[in-house]
Amino acid sequence: MTEFNNLINGEWLAGKSYSPNVNPSNLADVLGQYAQGDAAHVDAAVAAATAAFPAWATGSIQARSDALDKIGTEILARKEELGTLLAREEGKTKAEGIGEATRAGQIFKFFAGECLRLSGELLPSVRPNIGVEITREPVGVVGLITPWNFPIAIPAWKIAPALAFGNCVVLKPADLVPGSAWALSEIISRSGIPAGVFNLVMGRGSVIGEALVNHPGIHAISFTGSVGVGRNIAIQCVTNHKKVQLEMGGKNPQVVLDDADLAQAVELSVQSAFYSTGQRCTASSRLIVTEGIYPKFIEAMKVRMAKIKVGDALAQGTDVGPVSSKSQLNQDMEYIAIGKGEGATLAAGGELLKLETDGYYMSPALFSESAAAMRINKEEIFGPVASVIRVKNYEEALATANDTEFGLSAGIATTSLKYATHFKRHSQAGMVMVNLPTAGVDYHVPFGGRKGSSYGPREQGKYAQEFFTTVKTAYTLA
Repeated sequence: MTEFNNLINGEWLAGKSYSPNVNPSNLADVLGQYAQGDAAHVDAAVAAATAAFPAWATGSIQARSDALDKIGTEILARKEELGTLLAREEGKTKAEGIGEATRAGQIFKFFAGECLRLSGELLPSVRPNIGVEITREPVGVVGLITPWNFPIAIPAWKIAPALAFGNCVVLKPADLVPGSAWALSEIISRSGIPAGVFNLVMGRGSVIGEALVNHPGIHAISFTGSVGVGRNIAIQCVTNHKKVQLEMGGKNPQVVLDDADLAQAVELSVQSAFYSTGQRCTASSRLIVTEGIYPKFIEAMKVRMAKIKVGDALAQGTDVGPVSSKSQLNQDMEYIAIGKGEGATLAAGGELLKLETDGYYMSPALFSESAAAMRINKEEIFGPVASVIRVKNYEEALATANDTEFGLSAGIATTSLKYATHFKRHSQAGMVMVNLPTAGVDYHVPFGGRKGSSYGPREQGKYAQEFFTTVKTAYTLA
């Protein structure tokens, strides 16, 4: 069995132990043994990044740009290979995996350009004969903690801007899916970036993540993951005067009004709720439907869901792959039991499936006759489970959509320009979709939410500079 090691100061170093990376589509398929690091590995990685930082932060922006462009080019050239690896370790379909790998390559190429586009300001002082220069500089050594549901795209959209703006990086990927992050790190290691600028330390979040967050040599933490962990990280970072960026949970609403195109509304609801096995922070798990279209919507959803093919992520024709892990599958099934116990009707799916290979398979689940106050409509399930809430009109739909501690993504299906415009303005979400799935945003625009979903500056696009740089104001006497 192949062993995959940590990357520290340009060298591949053995872990204290190793953990198997298991295919959720086929539990007999082990991708390899991946290193489990410890606090000493974090110390070494931070020391390497600290030593590399001065030259990288003030060095050639053309060299930075060339390295990031080289990384993006190789990712795109190997997108099928990387997408297959991703599907094999995380469980999303091969097509989705290839799409995610493609996005990772595009992200690196975008930030290769951003290296050359960083701007500042020259302003006159209110005092005569004095000039003011406002510039952006890198933050320093940043710790990046990434989740299991997008194992190459989310590392890419954190690593690329961090490097583009002159920071040095220690990456801690999700312990469940280290393969894609390791493959990305191997590509980065051959890009021409100096040793120590980028480091990979794999292992448990309670060990590696904790060490990163509390390390005095780390200047900023960017985290994507659960709400509970994110809140603890925020407290620790503020206490230790570290910059912090958090992307956490979602309980995203998809509103369907009476005037919506029924076929379009059903398709975007299915895409939002169930594809990628519902394991997206932007997935719509609350389908808020006005009473005039409600009966037709439920029946049309059941017909459409019957056509969803659940299967091996690598198999041709699979629409929805397995749940990523045993613990996540158990959580999904627990919430299905909770929904039934609360009085909601399980209108479709929600069953464990036995397929040709032993894996974590379930049929996507749809609850009807659910109430907004039910736990299944308040708590993030993070699986292929959605519930329909019946409302009287647009006003009640908007109020119900906003009645959540989260605020990442929200959608509306309508043919009314009036309601679409009003919803875009009054939805309490960071991203709003009109007649589109709530999941899926472009790599060159800001990503993030409000309320309990996000904390700190936005990710992606030019807005990434807000987190990965700090502003300096300099005065010069003429």
